[in-house]
Amino acid sequence: MIKIYHNKQCSKSCAALDFLQEHTVDLQVQEYLEEVPSKAELIEILSQLGLKPLALIRKNEALFLEKFQHLQLTDEEWVEVMLQNPILIERPIVIKDGKAVVGRPLERVIELFTPRSS
Repeated sequence: MIKIYHNKQCSKSCAALDFLQEHTVDLQVQEYLEEVPSKAELIEILSQLGLKPLALIRKNEALFLEKFQHLQLTDEEWVEVMLQNPILIERPIVIKDGKAVVGRPLERVIELFTPRSS
């Protein structure tokens, strides 16, 4: 099963979804602005990405610049900010076999399908 956290208004997210639809049949699409991940789900995504919460926030988003850019918050507080303001979550996020990538650029998504040599 491959899962994409998708924003249909984002060209990069749409490009990733198009790629996934061409290369897999077992695909779950979650439009995360309408169906916000749970706190546990977001924490799991961060773990799979190997990122701290602040690294998953869109820092050029107007909302971030207006309300959050000068704040010094804990990881848990940044998770709450993302849950309350999902537009701030970087996109798209693609998960395959327990590994997650932010699909910017699209090559990161493609790498999930490339076998690694040992």
